[in-house]
Amino acid sequence: MSIFAEAIDDLFADPNLARDAIWRAGGTGAPVTVRIVLRQPDRVESFGETRIWSEGVIGDVRTHDAPNLAEADGFEIDGAIYVVQGEPVRDSERLVWTVELRPA
Repeated sequence: MSIFAEAIDDLFADPNLARDAIWRAGGTGAPVTVRIVLRQPDRVESFGETRIWSEGVIGDVRTHDAPNLAEADGFEIDGAIYVVQGEPVRDSERLVWTVELRPA
């Protein structure tokens, strides 16, 4: 195991950064418990002369927890259901998926 993989595992084990979630492939697959780090940045988008504010939910999941993570997969986090919106993206070390989530 590389030093990077060990560091990622330590971060995902930290209860202040990561939390438990249920991942379901395709939104209906067998439930798999994973650890997820959530970020909820606000976004401001421009459309012509209008500026639109929206809340975003970004999640980071270890690739070995969800090796086949894909668009339309589902996550249950603290009782709320989210769907993966768009293609997940892996980091350069292929250790962590980053996904954009939307409420189901």
